[in-house]
Amino acid sequence: MTARAARSLAAACLALLAAAAAAQDNSDIAVRAVKDGQTIRVEVDAPIKAPRAIAWEVLTDYDNMAKFVSNLQQSIIRMKMGNRLQVYQKGRASRGPLSLSFENLREIELAPQTEVKSKIISGDTMPATFSTRIEDRDGQLHIRHTGQYTPSVWVPPVIGTMLIEAEIRKQYGEIRDEILRRATGAPR
Repeated sequence: MTARAARSLAAACLALLAAAAAAQDNSDIAVRAVKDGQTIRVEVDAPIKAPRAIAWEVLTDYDNMAKFVSNLQQSIIRMKMGNRLQVYQKGRASRGPLSLSFENLREIELAPQTEVKSKIISGDTMPATFSTRIEDRDGQLHIRHTGQYTPSVWVPPVIGTMLIEAEIRKQYGEIRDEILRRATGAPR
């Protein structure tokens, strides 16, 4: 790729990021993605004023997750034993002309209404480990997500992590919207 083509792609990606941010205000959802070699490390803090039980219900509603997280095409619990699950997920993350399909099988351990620990045991982003916690802070809940994964495709520096951050912010905005929808009893 020529330097001119790379600059054009960078400008197009930045314009798409700005348009996506304007479409839905999730600016209070803090997302940080850092590329360390081939590994991507992520941190999310999504504040929400809702009952803990409803936040937990949405975060663990794997069989219905594709209905409220737009980058998921399928999400299915394949095995459940107590607080351990295996969840298959398939989807596509897109920003403008850039698109990435993914498919994985996660092993999940639940600490009810507190934490979801997961690791990908097969799929496109291995190795991968994540922790999603529900914390009380400042009179509201915070969904705190941390993790790291190694994608099977090359992620360009700077723009790649910006796109990852935008996609994660969108995803947690959709999760938060579903929590609020359920908390108010609004129809889907």
